[in-house]
Amino acid sequence: MTPNTPAPPSFRSLPDLAVRTLGGAVVWANDELFAERENLIRPTAAVYQPATFGHKGQIYDGWETRRRRIAGTDEAIVRLGVPGVIRGVVVDTAWFTGNYPPEISVEAAAIDGYPSADEVVGAQWTTIVGRSPVRGDTENPFPVDSERRWTHVKLTLYPDGGVARLRVHGEGRPDPHFLDAGPVDLAALENGARVTCCSNMFYGSPQNMLLPGSARVMGDGWETSRRRDDNNDWVEILLAAQGIVSLAELDTSYFLGNAPGEASIQGRDGDGDWVELLPRTRLQPDTRHRFVVDSDQPVTQARLDIFPDGGMARLRLWGSLTEAGRAGLQS
Repeated sequence: MTPNTPAPPSFRSLPDLAVRTLGGAVVWANDELFAERENLIRPTAAVYQPATFGHKGQIYDGWETRRRRIAGTDEAIVRLGVPGVIRGVVVDTAWFTGNYPPEISVEAAAIDGYPSADEVVGAQWTTIVGRSPVRGDTENPFPVDSERRWTHVKLTLYPDGGVARLRVHGEGRPDPHFLDAGPVDLAALENGARVTCCSNMFYGSPQNMLLPGSARVMGDGWETSRRRDDNNDWVEILLAAQGIVSLAELDTSYFLGNAPGEASIQGRDGDGDWVELLPRTRLQPDTRHRFVVDSDQPVTQARLDIFPDGGMARLRLWGSLTEAGRAGLQS
């Protein structure tokens, strides 16, 4: 398995299941003397300011352990914000040049409920990325070949050093019991939905629209570049499971001079024809719009069209699972 491939692998287009904004947490590390473990899952890229020293030395935007003087390894455990199938990980050593680990490995575990840190440490772990070399100041990508659903990952450093970010890309696989308890957002990342393609994401990824909670700034949403033709921008979403949409939420919060003028939503079941869920409708800037959807058509995919371009903070598609959708999740 060779890191530092010239072109980004396809798994990097999938959501980061470990990122803090999706609910991920670094629940344990055996050492974090130089830099806090929580930095591993920050949503932003790592930054660096030269000659910025604290009591323990140069301040790094990442996780960094002390220099090991006895045999062993350093480890950090991340609870995924959304349990799921992991397609690949990125071990980003940005700004770590003389203090990065020469090798790493990644293991995964599936743990029910809400275990303590001690219980997580003692769980049964499965290797998903074998011991592999990494380079300093580099995004080191590793594909993962596993169809299992995981809830936690463990990053091991050989023997010590610093890692700026750990990205865990994959497909969400939530507990179907939670989705069956009442109305559910079929378009939420935390429920297993994800963006499959879009026309443009110049300023912000469309996956941002599916994150939990409200946007706090414009950069928390999806934003396209300015169109100079007669077409419009769009995004397609694979829903959590087959369901019937009853309420659509289009949130343009923080988009003032760059909100779309209008939007529409379509849905389809598998490879079937697209059907209208929300007709082309006028939108307002910096506004949370809610629309009742008058459709009993089961859908597995949705398409949001914005006219002509602009930004959207959040998209919610509230509804209920069908029997087929429920059965698909349980299988």
